[in-house]
Amino acid sequence: MSATPLQTVKQPCTTTQQRVNAVVQAMPPSGIRKFFDLVMARSGVISLGVGEPDFVTPWHICEAGINSIETGRTTYSPNNGLPALRDQIALYLKEKHHADYSPKSQIVITAGGSEAIDVAFRAILEPGDEAIVIDPSFVAYAPLAVFAGGKTVRIPTTAETGFVPNLKQLNDACTERTKAIIVNYPNNPTGAGLSEEQMREIAQFVLDKNLILLSDEIYHPLSYEGEAPTFASIPELKNNLILIHGFSKAWAMTGWRLGFAAGPDDLIDGMNKIHQYSIMCASTNAQFAAIEALKHGAEQVEEMRKEYDARRRFIVHHFNRLGLDCITPKGAFYAFPSIQKTGLTSDEFAHRLLEEQNIAVVPGTAFGECGEGYIRCSYASSLKNLRTAVQRIEAFLKD
Repeated sequence: MSATPLQTVKQPCTTTQQRVNAVVQAMPPSGIRKFFDLVMARSGVISLGVGEPDFVTPWHICEAGINSIETGRTTYSPNNGLPALRDQIALYLKEKHHADYSPKSQIVITAGGSEAIDVAFRAILEPGDEAIVIDPSFVAYAPLAVFAGGKTVRIPTTAETGFVPNLKQLNDACTERTKAIIVNYPNNPTGAGLSEEQMREIAQFVLDKNLILLSDEIYHPLSYEGEAPTFASIPELKNNLILIHGFSKAWAMTGWRLGFAAGPDDLIDGMNKIHQYSIMCASTNAQFAAIEALKHGAEQVEEMRKEYDARRRFIVHHFNRLGLDCITPKGAFYAFPSIQKTGLTSDEFAHRLLEEQNIAVVPGTAFGECGEGYIRCSYASSLKNLRTAVQRIEAFLKD
């Protein structure tokens, strides 16, 4: 017997009752995603646009994840993550970030670093609270603050200042509604890093204004001029700091989607409360793999870091040789050359380079207004690909 068709509403939406939240409707799509929809429609493209390692996850780390499946360890983990993983993270932060965090109450495992940023903003921002974002910056920071009910105040930075804000800019951006500031050094998209002095200046500003600092240090293991400074190493800042980290970049585990946050008890407890209702827990098998990564993955991280460093030197040398002024990245795996001398906008440069030479880069404007006149080039691609890309960019500039 056939079922009677259900009745449908003839006018599902009205002007006063939209199906999609107005804040979500107003948010533009990611500039990176928009551009990569164009790239996916083409063949033979050399991509310098993807923000992920071209290395695969080291096999011993994969085996640990596979073993957890084969031995039936496929259940939920505690909301804040496996105790054994939190123990390893606490040891890692002690060694690399010179900070003590309690694995029981000051660390939460998340589905990637992005989820850690999301739940951090949702845990701390009240409607109308302001969050300071450095421009240019990772595409997710401002939208996640807005989705959490906050407003963003952008601080413009330039290559001349190394893409680091000064104290006057920080003070000018701060109002009575400012609740938080998010920074990311080593930086995506610029590769910029902080000096010890710059880091302490930002830390003092945070303490003076009693703000909460979200420091995304996921690229910290990929530093090229000695160990990068870390906000976690400043003991006076501990009660005002949420440290964001993850396994995607340094351990080549992007697809495993595993990150973590460390911070004071009350903030981590608030973040974990949102995390437990929205995600429940991060992938248990990824967590077992991450334990192996922290215990025995340092050698592979160093091998990848050295390879990225060689590529960094190669591509920055050639960008500057071609007249595309480029600061030397201190970390991560991005170069951010200026294309201002070409007279093209970032969007025009990226689209024409793709159409005429089959090279994909990301327009700097995907990361904020201050990205105009720049392109982001990932050197998480083989030296062979980088050599070809340089040749094609040189041909593009001569046309």
